Amino acid sequence: MQAASMWHAETASDTCHACPQVHSLWRRVSALGGICRNSRWAKGYTRRRHVHPGYHHMQPTGTPPSPAFADLGLTAPLLKALADVGYESPSPIQAATIPVLLSGADILGQAQTGTGKTAAFALPILAKLDLAQKEPQALVLVPTRELAIQVAEAFQKYAAHLRGFHVMPIYGGQSYTPQLNALKRGTHVIVGTPGRVMDHLERGTLSLKGVRFVVLDEADEMLQMGFVDAIESILSQAPAERQVALFCATMAPQIRRIAQRHLRSPQEITIKSKTTTATDIRQRYWVVSGMHKLDALTRILEVETFDAMLVFVRTKQSTVELAEKLQARGFAAAALNGDLQQSQRERTLAQLKAGQIDILVATDVAARGLDVERIGHVVNFDVPYDTESYVHRIGRTGRAGRSGEAILFIAPRERNMLHAIERATRQPIEIMTLPTIDDVNAKRVAKFKERIAAALTSEAASTYRAVIEEFAHETGVDIVDVAAALAQLAQGKTPLLLNAKRVAAQEEKARASERAHANERSHAGGGETRQRGRGSRFDPQEIYRLEVGSVHGVQPGNIVGAIANEARLDGSQINRIDIRGDHSFVRLPEDIPPEVLSRLQRVRVKGQLLSISRVERRPPPHKAARRAERAHKER
Repeated sequence: MQAASMWHAETASDTCHACPQVHSLWRRVSALGGICRNSRWAKGYTRRRHVHPGYHHMQPTGTPPSPAFADLGLTAPLLKALADVGYESPSPIQAATIPVLLSGADILGQAQTGTGKTAAFALPILAKLDLAQKEPQALVLVPTRELAIQVAEAFQKYAAHLRGFHVMPIYGGQSYTPQLNALKRGTHVIVGTPGRVMDHLERGTLSLKGVRFVVLDEADEMLQMGFVDAIESILSQAPAERQVALFCATMAPQIRRIAQRHLRSPQEITIKSKTTTATDIRQRYWVVSGMHKLDALTRILEVETFDAMLVFVRTKQSTVELAEKLQARGFAAAALNGDLQQSQRERTLAQLKAGQIDILVATDVAARGLDVERIGHVVNFDVPYDTESYVHRIGRTGRAGRSGEAILFIAPRERNMLHAIERATRQPIEIMTLPTIDDVNAKRVAKFKERIAAALTSEAASTYRAVIEEFAHETGVDIVDVAAALAQLAQGKTPLLLNAKRVAAQEEKARASERAHANERSHAGGGETRQRGRGSRFDPQEIYRLEVGSVHGVQPGNIVGAIANEARLDGSQINRIDIRGDHSFVRLPEDIPPEVLSRLQRVRVKGQLLSISRVERRPPPHKAARRAERAHKER
């Protein structure tokens, strides 16, 4: 990419030669002529491909600021939806991709998980949909059921002001009935896993004739799971004039081959991340489960020793809501977001530095450049959109040689983001055990004793001594009982100690709420919500026979991908894959439900039905295994 310092602004209005719009131009110091800010950002005018290393590499002194969503050519309803959820500025992948997709070009994008790719392709698709047309116009292929639900929810959120918009996630492991009903009613966007999309295409229940946009999200993951044949087949059935966007974290040769066959002169966009974190920042994560995040944060605030804490959330609205809830629980908290006037921002930061505020709840944009020596803890209450944001967040602590603590709240379905952060920071993040009720109570008692000790050193305490002695003498009440009564008065309505039964009831209520939300989401998308199993290869397992083997060209990855996707199993639960001539054997958990086995019967790998069946006896060793065993014995 040419140096950004070669750009300067001129107040001319003309037709941009990079996009069909008339507006103020950014003229380059060369013979290329005038191009608009959007096209300059999106294309970069490199000879071979556009490499977008991030905002900080694009902004030398005197250059235009990072673009806002309004600068990218999005429609007013989409901008309103983004404002509603509090998104303040596009991530690098969004700023680079959205204008290109709006122009109609194909894209081959390389970026790590969690860089904001979903909005990068969802927003341009929504901007170009014909809502009067009820047949599918966009198809998004993703590797897993969880990601299908997540992407569909994102589409729905961004389309909040598009009346009549419909999106449908389709994936294995759920009933066909709600999917078929939704397809009959009409839907604009399909988000699905390759296996289930292929099933619908073979049944004739899904037609791609109206599809104008195809997105392959996390294409490298789909190939690793053995979906290459399904992807090839789906792309071959899509209209020739469709627009394709392919995103991956690693540019494997197989990705290149698919791009060469199915993409038309794609623009390559690479988001490079060379971020690392200071080694003196201790990083921990807590998997969100069993209680509300607010309750978990409250326990951490009560037990962790810190001077000041910075808590990150995703939206401006969340900063205010969380700060108010923390204040209601007795913490000195304040919100910091882009809506604050400069004077109010300065006043809030002054209070933080002076110790009048201990907890600052902020968005990424609002906290940029924040350097307050008191901040010893950073809590990622909401997972950041990308790894660079995470690095910038936790960089607010551990500065100038000081040590710091970083805590990440992560949902089970966001584990991919956790792994991406570990790769980006080149450091492992240790799991965090949430403080127990006993831990919280012990800390509360210790703090209460400290308050008593501090009060005893105060001269004001002597004023009350004579009153207490007189009261004890008059009533005959033990002086310790009098002290306990005074402590209760000082504590107020807030109990000193947590009640284990009450907390257990609250956590059970939270779990019930989570289950109800999951069921509601599953009902909206159809079928039963079922979490991926958490077993391992050490759990009891059985041997299963699959009617697909080496003569069909099957590889272990094909089998793992097919079974994991349909049976909702972790890779650690799929073991001892033994590929023979026309069949294979695999070890799976012994408690697989009959309905799951029934679905696996109909799954195809390399064009062959799995026809899975339990094996009563251990299969005879493969010839190669027998030869190795004989050779070992002969030695």
